[in-house]
Amino acid sequence: MSNSNFEFTQPGFLWILAIIPVLAIWLYISKNRNQAKLSISSIKSVQAPSIYNHIYSALWVLRVMAIALLIVALARPRNVGVTTKSKKNRGIDIVMAVDVSGSMLARDLKPNRLEALKNVAEDFVDKRPNDRIGVVLYAGESYTKTPITTDKSIVKRTIKSIAYGGIEDGTAIGMGLGSAVNRLKQSTAKSKVIILLTDGVNTAGSVDPKLATELAKGLGIKVYTIGVGTNGMAEMPYAKDYNGELIYKPMQVEIDEKLLTYIGEETGGKYFRATSNTKLKTIYDEIDQLETTVIEDLKYYNYDELYRNIVIMALALLIIEYVLKNTWFKSFI
Repeated sequence: MSNSNFEFTQPGFLWILAIIPVLAIWLYISKNRNQAKLSISSIKSVQAPSIYNHIYSALWVLRVMAIALLIVALARPRNVGVTTKSKKNRGIDIVMAVDVSGSMLARDLKPNRLEALKNVAEDFVDKRPNDRIGVVLYAGESYTKTPITTDKSIVKRTIKSIAYGGIEDGTAIGMGLGSAVNRLKQSTAKSKVIILLTDGVNTAGSVDPKLATELAKGLGIKVYTIGVGTNGMAEMPYAKDYNGELIYKPMQVEIDEKLLTYIGEETGGKYFRATSNTKLKTIYDEIDQLETTVIEDLKYYNYDELYRNIVIMALALLIIEYVLKNTWFKSFI
């Protein structure tokens, strides 16, 4: 994008233009005073002043115009062409590691924890147009649902399709974090981030969460951990009826906040607790603000100095006055 602006670099000189009317009046009066006067008894035989007389009488105007132009030239007028180009720095690579264990169907968030997360996560993706995002799912084991990609439509479809089942139940926090780290280990992004969400305690998997934390730290990956669930009791699924429908009962919410805090602090991230739909959205909004992608506007300036042309015009007017006085109007002097 480009645009052009006109400016004076030394506008203070323009105040000198105030003397131009005074100079013009002085030259006009001086010209009339210096003209020779002839007294005669009758003007019947005298011709009216020719056009040459009028032109000669007005030659001083050229000098005034030249002086005015020189004053304008002192103010250094110029056109400034500005071209703006946006340079997007290397963006952020983000992996969302989502717990899809059975407890994520608890109804303390509406309609349940998993569906509440999906709604918020989709909105988060919409706010990250310049970043690459991937999705890792874990329960008793983990796998990559979508590798990091710039195609937000794919990421959003992946999030919509997240559902309970399909993998062994349990909560393998270490494996979920390890899989997310593995997705980012080859990343060259300026910032690498994992958003790890769980609603429980590490009860499964072959990877120690603290070992996965050290791997993330060593690779410069920042981990934001989110514990989902109200304080106290929540309606959780514990069995299915003869129709295959889940049966719920109040159960104690248990989240390993100590571990999640450790993971966040060790990697330069942060631990959050989402006890409601509103709180969950607020957490993702805060992460969105903490991890911003900088788009730098580069401006290129092209200066077109105009004073040279104005000086040439002023000199031309002075030359014209001098030539006219010493050629066509030499007899008038």
